[in-house]
Amino acid sequence: MPEIRQNIATKEWVVISTERAKRPEDFKTTKEKKVLPEISEKCPFCPGNEHMTPYETYVVNDEYGKWKIRVIPNKYPAVLQEGTVEFKVSGIKRSVTGVGSAEVIIESAKHNVVLPLMPEKDIEQIIKVYRERYLAAEKDKRIKMVIIFKNYGEQAGASIEHPHSQLIAIPVVPFHIRYRIEEAMRYYDETGKCVFCVMLEEELRLQERIVVETGHFVSFVPYAALAPFHMWLLPRRHTESFGEITDEEITDLAKNLKLTLSKLYYGLDNPDYNFVIRSVPVNEKGKEYYHWYITIMPRLIKTAGFEIGTGMSINCSLPEDNARFLREIKIR
Repeated sequence: MPEIRQNIATKEWVVISTERAKRPEDFKTTKEKKVLPEISEKCPFCPGNEHMTPYETYVVNDEYGKWKIRVIPNKYPAVLQEGTVEFKVSGIKRSVTGVGSAEVIIESAKHNVVLPLMPEKDIEQIIKVYRERYLAAEKDKRIKMVIIFKNYGEQAGASIEHPHSQLIAIPVVPFHIRYRIEEAMRYYDETGKCVFCVMLEEELRLQERIVVETGHFVSFVPYAALAPFHMWLLPRRHTESFGEITDEEITDLAKNLKLTLSKLYYGLDNPDYNFVIRSVPVNEKGKEYYHWYITIMPRLIKTAGFEIGTGMSINCSLPEDNARFLREIKIR
């Protein structure tokens, strides 16, 4: 019998379609495996091609003075750095000037590396750059929301193969984020507890959907996972802003993220995926009811009419089976 589950934090309903449920191993990707060079002459993100990209806003060098991580303005930005925030309302028309910042974080000088196979120290350095650029972006008084995300693979929207992620800072709070915050506030008002902390506590108690546990972080497949192998990665410490992550937590997050993504890499043959750091809006820090986390979404299925018409997802897999499958993957 199909089951319609609800995520208590987001209030999203998901159809867990047991009638069409697939085994976890059926989701292994069948895409053509490419052998990529360490340096590509045509790639704008590779060493030697720096003239093909805008100026650096931030750089991390190795002991020889060569760059390891570069941060540059996006050549095709969604928002522009220059300008003032101006809201316009005229009848049914409402708009705001598209100011903010859009940066690309080039994660490595090597063209052919992937995040789950990087050394933990390199991932730790990338996360430190995330924190640095997050804190820099939120200092801009025009900014209301800072989003850090990674698109890996064509199905996830990546147009360049070279390992990179992005930061976009915008002058508004999107509706779905505002809705999540209001739901978290409502839960806190009714119970005196953070809904994300309660969710994490319950997942740890049940152990049915846990994927990776480390000292400061836990990754798991939510009870109402939106899609096969959809995961959340939460800090154990209650904090609402990613910008408050400590160096010790960054070291542990690098370990957890590497293990979690490695299980996808080996278990599902390197699927395309997105991950997003979900944090509180800039001017709403200090709120006891919110909890930052990372969403990981492998791109294994396509959205269709039902999803568009209802705003609900159909998950043709069992979250408990997916989590068990990933837990049992041995990392080489």
